[in-house]
Amino acid sequence: MGQAIANGVAAADDLELAGTWRRGGDLDALLADSDVLVDFSLPEATETVVAAALGRRVPLVCGVSGLGDAQLSSLELASAEIPVVYDRNMSPGVAVLEKLVHKAAKALPGFDVEIRETHHVHKIDAPSGTALKLGDAIAAGRGTDPAEIHYESERRGEVPGDHEVVLASATETLTLAHSVTTRQVFADGALLAARWVSGRSPGMFTMHDVLE
Repeated sequence: MGQAIANGVAAADDLELAGTWRRGGDLDALLADSDVLVDFSLPEATETVVAAALGRRVPLVCGVSGLGDAQLSSLELASAEIPVVYDRNMSPGVAVLEKLVHKAAKALPGFDVEIRETHHVHKIDAPSGTALKLGDAIAAGRGTDPAEIHYESERRGEVPGDHEVVLASATETLTLAHSVTTRQVFADGALLAARWVSGRSPGMFTMHDVLE
């Protein structure tokens, strides 16, 4: 993802890469010349990244999947002082899918729901952050507990990410699906968010805010 973001910046006329960071490097020094920090590292680095963004008052775009309560809390606290765009999936198409899933779940309360997702064999978390995001949308539409939703996860090959939400009754089935052909879509979405968040007031935002 870091390379995909760097490629996206290189292809853009309005963006410049200030630098890249790996744990052990001087993130504070890097942020001295940065307008926005885009983070696609790992949950273990999130609190370090957030602290550095706060220290320099630099807007943060975070697309790290698999965050726990501690990392999410640090993002929430940071959003009181800097603008933060956090989303478990930076794809614009997934943001639209989330809205459609919410609407369908609300309109079809008697339908059974299953979320199926397939990713590459290197992906650590299961269900994926996107699958959980879609589950939250379903639960919000129905006013139910996300824990009641059934997930089916598969890890094979180098699949960037396929998600399918199936709503079924005894008489009909509705399927809403999204498929990624290249990881570049996540980088492009993150850069869209980076453009949007620059100069914003503090707050916690998602890709829905960026698109709207």
